Amino acid sequence: MEFVTAVLGTLIADACPRLCGYVYSKIRNSFRFQLNFNDLESHMNLLTELRSQVETELDESVWTTQVRGWLLEVQGIEGEVNSMNGSIAARNQNCCGGILNRCMRGGELAERLKKVQRIHSVGMSMVAANRRERPAEHIPDLMTEDQTTEVEHIPGPSVEDQATAVGHILRPSIEYQTTAVEHIPAPSIEDQTTASLILAKLMNLLNDDEVGRIGVWGMGGVGKTTLVKNLNNKLRNDSSTRPFGIVIWITVSKQLDLARIQTQIAQRVNMGVNMNESTESVASKLHQRLEQQNKFLLILDDVWEEIALDALGVPRPEVHGGCKIILTTRFFDVCRDMKTDAVLKMDVLNDVEAWELFCQNAGTVATLEHIKPLAKEVARECGGLPLAIIVMGTSMREKKMVELWKDALSELQNSVPYNIKGIEDKVYKPLKWSYDSLGNNIKSCFLYCSLYPEDFSIEIRELVQCWLAEGLIDKQKNYDDIHNRGAAVVEYLKDCCLLEDGHLKDTVKMHDVIRDVAIWIATSVEVKYKSLVRSGISLSQISEGELSRSVRRVSFMFNRIKELPDGVPLCSKASTLLLQDNLFLQRVPQGFLIAFQALKVLNMGGTQICRLPDSICLLHQLEALLLRDCSHLQEIPPLDGLQKLLVLDCCATRVKELPKGMERLSNLKELNLSCTQYLETVQAGVMSELSGLEVLDMTDSSYKWSLKRRAEKGKAVFEELGCLEKLISVSIGLNDIPFPVKKHTWIQKLKRSQFLMGPTDCEIDKTTKFNERQVIFISLNYLSKEWDILWWLTNATSLALISCSGLDKMVETLAMKSVHCFGCLKSLTISHAQITFGPEEAWGARNDLLPNMEELKLKYVLGLKSISELVARLGLKLSKLRVLKVFDCYSLDYLFSCIDFSQTPNLENLEEIGLSCLYLDDLFVYGSRQTSVPSPVAPNLRRIYLDGVENLKTLGRPKELWQNLETFLASECKSLKKLPLNSQSANTLKEIKGELWWWNQLEWDDDDTRSSLQPFFNERGAP
Repeated sequence: MEFVTAVLGTLIADACPRLCGYVYSKIRNSFRFQLNFNDLESHMNLLTELRSQVETELDESVWTTQVRGWLLEVQGIEGEVNSMNGSIAARNQNCCGGILNRCMRGGELAERLKKVQRIHSVGMSMVAANRRERPAEHIPDLMTEDQTTEVEHIPGPSVEDQATAVGHILRPSIEYQTTAVEHIPAPSIEDQTTASLILAKLMNLLNDDEVGRIGVWGMGGVGKTTLVKNLNNKLRNDSSTRPFGIVIWITVSKQLDLARIQTQIAQRVNMGVNMNESTESVASKLHQRLEQQNKFLLILDDVWEEIALDALGVPRPEVHGGCKIILTTRFFDVCRDMKTDAVLKMDVLNDVEAWELFCQNAGTVATLEHIKPLAKEVARECGGLPLAIIVMGTSMREKKMVELWKDALSELQNSVPYNIKGIEDKVYKPLKWSYDSLGNNIKSCFLYCSLYPEDFSIEIRELVQCWLAEGLIDKQKNYDDIHNRGAAVVEYLKDCCLLEDGHLKDTVKMHDVIRDVAIWIATSVEVKYKSLVRSGISLSQISEGELSRSVRRVSFMFNRIKELPDGVPLCSKASTLLLQDNLFLQRVPQGFLIAFQALKVLNMGGTQICRLPDSICLLHQLEALLLRDCSHLQEIPPLDGLQKLLVLDCCATRVKELPKGMERLSNLKELNLSCTQYLETVQAGVMSELSGLEVLDMTDSSYKWSLKRRAEKGKAVFEELGCLEKLISVSIGLNDIPFPVKKHTWIQKLKRSQFLMGPTDCEIDKTTKFNERQVIFISLNYLSKEWDILWWLTNATSLALISCSGLDKMVETLAMKSVHCFGCLKSLTISHAQITFGPEEAWGARNDLLPNMEELKLKYVLGLKSISELVARLGLKLSKLRVLKVFDCYSLDYLFSCIDFSQTPNLENLEEIGLSCLYLDDLFVYGSRQTSVPSPVAPNLRRIYLDGVENLKTLGRPKELWQNLETFLASECKSLKKLPLNSQSANTLKEIKGELWWWNQLEWDDDDTRSSLQPFFNERGAP
């Protein structure tokens, strides 16, 4: 008996939910019976009108099979509806007033309504297609008087847009018969961590009342559509996540068709649309209908340009509080134009996810022992792009021959996978749509990037030089405008997902698949940009057969080429030749360059060539000659034939003097002679003839400029630079200080400069490039000669004093004699100096002499007991200080004194501290009354680096917390046992790094703090 009871209980428990669901659906259809009945009658009337329009506009003699089939379908549904209406009317006479009839026939009625809507939508698409093929004047206006309204709402901005200040406008809540969320077939992303995280962020944004418009952007094929389809289905399947009365899905596509989108939205909300209505009229009706919808989500997939919500008829989310919009696009500019409140970038899959997706599509063959290593390489070549992974995996399914996998891998690595099934049609062509949307010049800029090797970080500076020489940027612009324009093009291509940030600062790179598409376009599609790309594939020699008259750009860079052929086929149209980074190339034959007489860009940097051939003088169209890092290059032939040259880069070469004929290069804009350690002579009179020169970079060059009165005969003098009216950027070394500086007024006109004054630059960081207006004094004695230090301080943004003596006297002079502050100076560096202030000295500046200082660096400065001594003498408040670095200042006991409130520095903006001082005991010294005050002196400190600060025991007062700290690095800090952190610090912390023994000896206020911070610790030296 107990067994029977249990079985019956199970059966009832199983059946009840289904039975309840069935009954609920019948009751729901019964309650909506009259509404559905009215809607069916209305839609049948619209369908009848549409049939008349089709019969009127389409001549029976040209009816297609589709039209005839549609008319038969209309006839069929008309019969079904009439039959059903008659049956309903008959049964309404009995059956308890038709209640049972409503329950039993409600579902049938709802199905008929959906069928009528579908047939109506197909008919409208046919008419629209026919109209696009006919002149507008032949389309009759069939709008009747009774179809017009006396006053129609026109969507647009109004004073109601300001309603957010007092709450959203109230409106009635009217629900229409429709499915709240329709299921859209899509592959699941549950196993993809990256996509799942973005989906979770999307769900959170949908629940944020401050966010009305959300943009999801990323490159084509990265999975944006799959993501929002999963979102749609999640909203449908999870009853706890149904905040919307209706979710409307619209696929927009490249050719924006406002009428088609309106029709799809109208169909989704069960609103009829007359084919003769204007988009403005439909927009008005849609707006009224959607305003009455309490809460709705509009998903616009694959958006290529801005869609005006007013013209579409969709209420603005900032006015209609229940409206949310999600759009997916390849272009960040579309998100900007659509004024999205939040933007999510869809990135490619990580290696693990990519391999799993590849195996799903390639099948078990990918995991076979002899195939797996090759399969992993093939998958890796897809760069984590789901579209490429799916197509590539599918094409290799069931292929068990190693040779087939090797062939596929070779084609992918050489960017020529045209023989792999589906790659061109399913991957390259869809991705090419992004390219098609670009302007002509930007298309050319994009394709230029494909000349560089796979996964190569391209210097933006070099790209801009090449674009300029190729005529892709206006040559009439000045240097700054040219580079600003180049930076704008780079950012635009990044916003289009065609470029991405490189591995190094100020570089960009191409995604592997995007590069393959670019090479495909440049080699097979665009004749005017036809390119020969053989970069980074370990070539040892050039195949002459690949060169031809039609090729426009040639790249053999980053290979193992040892020698070039003396004669090659004439490449009369080639404008770019890239040969850089062929480390074994030692000679360029005379005959080789003769074949490229139309060259505008020639890059031979990073090779071992010792001399350029004389035939280079025949390249009369050359505008950029790039020889950077030719560490064996000692001689450059006369360049007087290259009168169009705009850029000459001889950085890190062994040239001893400038090439002859330089004075004839009047169009030269940029001359780079930095790191020329063997440069002995700059001939007198050459520089003054370069009338177009805007940038002269001689950072870390052995050539030092002298004033005219002290210069060697035949060598260029400092005064020559004053003749260059277009010069805006200079970095040079001088033997002594130009004095009086007032004679050299041209210095003040410079936008950026670096003047290094003194006998040697041995202590200069070779990686430092000049920025803004920097002045460096080296090995000069302030007591032995009169410096015009005030003038330099007034005009410089950065000052470095290296191995200089008499600095304590200089500080005294500045404090006692300076009438005005030095507001331009933002960075101060003092290195290898002795500064001693006597204990009885009470002098100090009345005002802050450096009110805008953001960076202070002290290195090997002896004599100072604390930075406060220097601060007091110069009257510094340090209110804008962001970076403080102190290294090897062995006399320092502490950084700042906070005993006297009137002299306590204002370090509210300090973000970074770097310390390496062996005998430093404290960062800050406090008075006895201040030890209990928990507020930190530097409340916004984010990064602190400690190296060999062995005496330092604590960083602050007891209970003091640094709640904004993000990075803490410590090395050889054996006495430091307490950090100003607690468990809440985990909200901002990114990393704590140090030796494991040091971490283990740290003392914590509670176990919760240690456990919450443990995940952020990385052992120093660990991989």
